[in-house]
Amino acid sequence: MTRRSPGRTAYALAGLLGTAAVLHVVRPEPFDSIVPERLPGTPRFWTYASGAAEGAVAAAVAHPRTRRIGGYAAAGLFAAVFPANVSMALRWRRKPPAYRVVAWARLPLQIPLVWWALRIARPDRGR
Repeated sequence: MTRRSPGRTAYALAGLLGTAAVLHVVRPEPFDSIVPERLPGTPRFWTYASGAAEGAVAAAVAHPRTRRIGGYAAAGLFAAVFPANVSMALRWRRKPPAYRVVAWARLPLQIPLVWWALRIARPDRGR
């Protein structure tokens, strides 16, 4: 069985996070709509703040010297945005079925994302 290099999987995660960061700035409206109402401030503030966090974490994951802390930060970030995903699933209860499937599918997707980030933070584990 061939293993992927830690750098290659880290760059893939950094690319995913970096793309999400750019989307938060270029098309903030969809992200605004899933910000939980209980958070103080405006949804746009949280959209930009989470995009900035994703960009910073992407940079940390991409650089070998900060990869370990970046991996842990990515795992924390994925856990931190979970309430927004729950909010989206609940708000989309009356949307067409395809939208509801996407909204609910995002919830368990956080588990492999956290696992991926932790594998990058601890590349010596699981080998």
